[in-house]
Amino acid sequence: MNHAKSTLLSAAFMLAALPLSGMADGSAGCSAESPLAGGIYSMSVDGLERTYRVHVPKGYDHAQPAPLIAVFHGWSGDESDYLGVPLVREEADQHGYIIVAPRGLGSGEPDHANNSWSFRGSNTGIDRNGDATCDAELTPDYRYPSCKASGMARNLCAWTHCQGPHKTDVEFVLALLEDVSGKLCVDETRIFATGSSNGGMLTWELAQNPKSASTFRAIAPNIGLPHRGYLDGPPAGAEMPAFLMTGTADATVPPGDWEDFGYTTTSDADRFYYASASAIMRVWANALGCSTNHAAAPVDTGVEEIDCRSYCREDKGLPRVLDCRADMGHESGLSWSWGLTLDFFDAHSARD
Repeated sequence: MNHAKSTLLSAAFMLAALPLSGMADGSAGCSAESPLAGGIYSMSVDGLERTYRVHVPKGYDHAQPAPLIAVFHGWSGDESDYLGVPLVREEADQHGYIIVAPRGLGSGEPDHANNSWSFRGSNTGIDRNGDATCDAELTPDYRYPSCKASGMARNLCAWTHCQGPHKTDVEFVLALLEDVSGKLCVDETRIFATGSSNGGMLTWELAQNPKSASTFRAIAPNIGLPHRGYLDGPPAGAEMPAFLMTGTADATVPPGDWEDFGYTTTSDADRFYYASASAIMRVWANALGCSTNHAAAPVDTGVEEIDCRSYCREDKGLPRVLDCRADMGHESGLSWSWGLTLDFFDAHSARD
């Protein structure tokens, strides 16, 4: 990996992209008397006890607004999937990011299942057209008790929790960020989201939903794609850069071939249907005003292990819509993807 080149690129972008600290929009937490330290915390949302972990970067100045990244673990993971990795904390320190890593629901009552995040299609088993999100004859029954009891699961394709009054975890994420921003000095113009697998899928939901999209400056879903049919771009007028990372050998959430705009099908023990990587990235590029009348063009990110392409060929440096694929299975590749994610967020810190 040649991450040094990527870091040099990022440094050049930061000079032009970052707002002056005195002009940054600081959150209410800039005047908090008892700011958060790094550690694990809990909060009540909709009557449910929720857990999250915070990393405060070295050199954090409570009088200076800092950028924040919300990271979402994969199915069966927890708040330490990212923050338990030293490289994640160390590179967050170098870039000056606060990291907030919440825990999904599922492991406790009433489900006693895997921690998960809910988004459109995941807890209903229904896609945008009203069809099943999987082949139920070839896919095990993952339905959570909360989904059965509430009737939210419409078929055997539902596979995430249904706890709380909402169909997705969007409202929880907004409540979490409000809580953290009230206790830490957060630059509210530089809040980002990333996540792996099930967490990456939630990241798309946060960027597509009008309730939450304006909260985030950019997203970086990792080995996570929307279910078939949910090919929304960001809400109208939202300038939302997106960096997608997938594995060409991923049988769990396959990206499909380059310029394949159909849906993909898992080929492990399940048969779930997802939007292809090229399909969602083409929709995203169109929404950001990039021409998609041509194939996505190669992009040199300085990371040798990956093939990156973009429809936003006129963009300088790291383009606003970046599709990167590595020769790997269903794994996050944090050794290279985390640094590039931070570079991408740095490059797109300022709104146009």
